[in-house]
Amino acid sequence: MTFTTDALLASIRPWVEHETPTDAPDAVSALMAKVAAEAGEAGAHVEIIPGRDGMGDHVLLRSPWGGDAPGILVLSHLDTVHPMGMLARMPFRVQDGIAYGPGIYDMKAGARLAFEAFLSFLRAGTPTPLPITYLFNADEEVGSPTSKDLIRDLGGKARYVLVTEPAREGGKIVTARKGAARFDLVVKGRAAHSGSRHQDGRSAIGELARQIIDLHAMTDYERGVTVNVGVVAGGTRANVVAEEARAAVDMRLPTPAIAEEMLARMQALRPHGPDVTLMLTGGLNRPPYEKTPAIAALFDHAKALAAEIGFELQDLKTGGGSDGNFCADLAPVLDGLGADGKGGHTDFEQIYLESLVPRALLLRRLMETLN
Repeated sequence: MTFTTDALLASIRPWVEHETPTDAPDAVSALMAKVAAEAGEAGAHVEIIPGRDGMGDHVLLRSPWGGDAPGILVLSHLDTVHPMGMLARMPFRVQDGIAYGPGIYDMKAGARLAFEAFLSFLRAGTPTPLPITYLFNADEEVGSPTSKDLIRDLGGKARYVLVTEPAREGGKIVTARKGAARFDLVVKGRAAHSGSRHQDGRSAIGELARQIIDLHAMTDYERGVTVNVGVVAGGTRANVVAEEARAAVDMRLPTPAIAEEMLARMQALRPHGPDVTLMLTGGLNRPPYEKTPAIAALFDHAKALAAEIGFELQDLKTGGGSDGNFCADLAPVLDGLGADGKGGHTDFEQIYLESLVPRALLLRRLMETLN
């Protein structure tokens, strides 16, 4: 089987030019339908899982060989963070060996490369040693709320898990990720006229400001813990002591033990001032994903395959979460197997064309050698 840069790029482009923000479920489902049709024509067993709770459809593909035996689970998402209309601002284009477009790096290129590898076996009628299950999900960029349980179920039945998130820092793949927790903190105070009865008020904004200082103080770079208050809101008018304020909090956690510790610290938050209350909701969204001996062995296998193809494969641990976090305690996971590039979630998102053929070959070789 021979892949070419031009053919791979031609297969990636239509997916990039089909905009799929997570909050546009009809658009996401329309691209999923195209994936399902193409896979079905090639001979895959196809299941469309209807969207719910404002999310698009998921598509589950299975190889026609191998039955229900434990096999390879491939995870890709087709939703992006870019809003509808972003394509007009950053159209698909190629310049100096780089292709640009919304969602091309995170992660439509990687998803298409793995899909091409899978299709190559289907179209040739050549079974792989293990059956292949391929899930395209519609809601990864918002934490996989409607696909998480399915991913866990599939991961529990898999022997290996391959995740097509983009490569990092010059082509490195991911063998460990921090866990991620999300919280909403709501502070209730007491409203008052800020001029005539200021003393009667209990400022929710003032309380929230003190809580934010405490939350940011939980960041510990040496331990790999970061806490970020990314959104704040509150109050009604400048001349009213704020009765309510709220904050959205992101927490990244390197190990299960540290996650347990930090989640307990969040639950232990208490008001600084009198006559105010705190309401905290949320929790661990994605558990930490550590490099276990089984993951290390899987990486060594991939590294040897990459050497045969002609490039050196390196790995890293990253702070960003992925659907791989949901499976790392169930089966060995390799993540970041997608295209190399940079600019995920930005208006200069890009992939390096020189990475397409080597990454497609690596994905194909993993599928045909894992047993």
